[in-house]
Amino acid sequence: MVLIREPAVAGSFYPSDPDELRTAVQDLLDAARIVPGLPPCALVAPHAGYVYSGAVAASAYAQLLPHRDRYRRVVLLGPAHRVPVSGLALPGVELFRTPLGLVPVGKAAFEQVGRNAVTVNPAAHRNEHCLEVQLPFLQVVLEKFKIVPLLVGVTEPAIVAAAIRRLWRDAGTLVVVSTDLSHYLDYESAGRRDGGTRAAVEALDPGGFSHVDACGSEALKGLLLAARHEGMEAVTLDLRNSGDTAGSHDRVVGYGAWVFWEGESCRDAA
Repeated sequence: MVLIREPAVAGSFYPSDPDELRTAVQDLLDAARIVPGLPPCALVAPHAGYVYSGAVAASAYAQLLPHRDRYRRVVLLGPAHRVPVSGLALPGVELFRTPLGLVPVGKAAFEQVGRNAVTVNPAAHRNEHCLEVQLPFLQVVLEKFKIVPLLVGVTEPAIVAAAIRRLWRDAGTLVVVSTDLSHYLDYESAGRRDGGTRAAVEALDPGGFSHVDACGSEALKGLLLAARHEGMEAVTLDLRNSGDTAGSHDRVVGYGAWVFWEGESCRDAA
């Protein structure tokens, strides 16, 4: 029996009709700007509904288009919103389904990450949206790839960083951290707080923000530590909030997109 993680937010966070979804994602990608650079080693993208953060997410995924044949595996890391998680959690399934089809789950993560650092928690993944909403973008851009879907709970950033660095050793591996930024501040306050997070990410400084600045803070902190070890550069692609996209200015949610370049472990892996 093949275990499949079924979509939880199709029809709410993004269209459930395959043709409508593919068109929506392609339109968002077509509107995004591609920044000249080396093949990305990692991306940071938001995970709200596409009407709110889809354009920001597309600004990250568009950077893969010139290098789309390079990637064979995507490590997805994001926060567990609904079920408490300790450490890193895999879903215990073989496939993820979206309206665009099935995505296989890579099987080497236990050995590469370390069995002491990762558990299997199907309940945490079942209704979680933060990784699911990234998949249609990857399906349109990359077409054929495997995923390592990891929810990041209470853990030390150094543990996340060590896992990322081990997974990067496999050729053709991309890391994607899923996070939104500040929540429910007024427009001006959110701009100031998210600007501080932007500066910390660009400086590869995991001490420059906390969980109130990014709901995926543990995953993001781990990525910054790993990127610092590998000598990478983080470049901001977009920084907006729901007041800029599809909401009022009274209580907004922040969204950012970043690309990480260089580093011997991923630059020479293809």
